[in-house]
Amino acid sequence: MKGVVLAGGLGTRLYPLTKITNKHLLPVYNRPMITYPIECLVKAGIKDILVVTGGNNPGDFLRLLGNGKQYGVEQINYAYQEGEGGIAEALALAQAHAARSKICVVLGDNLIEKNIIHAVRDFEQQEQGARILLKEVDDPQRFGVPIFQDGRLIKIEEKPKNPSSSYAVTGIYMYDGQVFDYIDTLTPSQRGELEITDVNNIYIDRNAMSWSILDGWWTDAGTFDSLLRASNLVAQGGANKI
Repeated sequence: MKGVVLAGGLGTRLYPLTKITNKHLLPVYNRPMITYPIECLVKAGIKDILVVTGGNNPGDFLRLLGNGKQYGVEQINYAYQEGEGGIAEALALAQAHAARSKICVVLGDNLIEKNIIHAVRDFEQQEQGARILLKEVDDPQRFGVPIFQDGRLIKIEEKPKNPSSSYAVTGIYMYDGQVFDYIDTLTPSQRGELEITDVNNIYIDRNAMSWSILDGWWTDAGTFDSLLRASNLVAQGGANKI
């Protein structure tokens, strides 16, 4: 399985910090943010990774990560996303890298405490389809929220005002090679972006979506509050521990 870290976009919620650097290069405690999702993939045994960058500082990723060897990466490649076309648009840039194989996608501002290796192994046993990781949170209205009916996942609702559950869809997704065909069918949302939730709902509609519950804490770092929370969590107990 190959890995994809999505670290594009303009990070406008973190202005003025992101006026001078990419959001994913900001520090989370004692390390640049981008190193955490890379470590997440490597510790799950995924060491062929594409980093999708964006904004005005793409060269800084190369200066930081280099050939990836110091982070345990065996093969690292880079792609560039122009503007803010959404997560699904950024993922489309990974089509050549994926080469129709299964991929594990991690958003560049996501941090976890433990390991996703069991979910990765479960997905490797799936003949096809997708798998998402869910986590119970205090503020599900900030995220995509799974809707269950009789224990079955029937839909993901994006940032609902009145969430139907306390679970959030984390920024860790696993897809088969069909994902790029589905992205080609998308139309931009009201935000003008290609939404990853729409991709996930296509898999759900086709009865091809599985899910796992993420163990340990999980947080994004895309706002000032969540960036501070991420730094505190790492300082108190580390991240990506097996």
